[in-house]
Amino acid sequence: MTIVYDPRCSEYHQPSHPEKPSRVLRTAHLLRYQLSLLLDWAAPLVIEDSLLLRGHSEEHLRRVGEVGDFDADTPWYSRIEEHARRGVGGAVRAMELALSGQPAFSLMRPPGHHAERERAMGFCYYSSIALAALEARARGVASVTVFDFDVHHGNGTEHILSGIDGVTYVSVHQGDTYPGTGLSDVGGNCFNIPVTGGSPRTVWREALMVGLAKVQASKPALIGVSAGFDAYEKDPLADGGLEREDFRWLGGQIRSLGVPVFSVLEGGYSLDLPDLTLLYLLGLEGK
Repeated sequence: MTIVYDPRCSEYHQPSHPEKPSRVLRTAHLLRYQLSLLLDWAAPLVIEDSLLLRGHSEEHLRRVGEVGDFDADTPWYSRIEEHARRGVGGAVRAMELALSGQPAFSLMRPPGHHAERERAMGFCYYSSIALAALEARARGVASVTVFDFDVHHGNGTEHILSGIDGVTYVSVHQGDTYPGTGLSDVGGNCFNIPVTGGSPRTVWREALMVGLAKVQASKPALIGVSAGFDAYEKDPLADGGLEREDFRWLGGQIRSLGVPVFSVLEGGYSLDLPDLTLLYLLGLEGK
């Protein structure tokens, strides 16, 4: 397993904002010093405009580089365009490693799955995993499936991938929370399994199994995972019901599909994020 990481991803923050990249520093520290997994480390790739333009417009690239908040949830930060571009670079590097036979996890900020073709939103500026999936297709991968278990629907991933040949998107999420999308299937290739907030872990597990069955049915040659840890019962931003060990179980279920996989960190705002990440990686490694 390789962790794709660059500590510069923690260099932006706003004191009152729930998106605190310092959580990633704590997660990186735990992963470096734990003794349960043998981990390699890699840096994100440098990303050119041509790759970003597979999923975003030229106007969007220009806007991300300009001063000014995008919405109430998505502030402008100094050098945020550089950080967002490195986030994409982390996802693409993780995708490359998976194709070479090495499972990989991109431990980067900012997240990406809410960023639409022409809109930054939900703490997200560029749609990292959608861009990684499109890059994989451009490199000749026959079929790519993105599985999203973040508690919030990945409207940006869906917006960019909807109707794209050779790509499938499957999302299991809380349907009655932000951003209010993902209540039905769209585009013939985007499948949504919404769960009502406050549902017990048994309901969440059943929904995740439905989602994984759709992943398997898509017959992917490569799986990209939007790994959001905010369906955790103690996460402050939603009303999920998953417990700590459920993330190890989920990693194991993804492993059992027997397909090359890369994962990209999305949400997860509890103090337990480092432990939840490690548990997920343990499951992916069959431990």
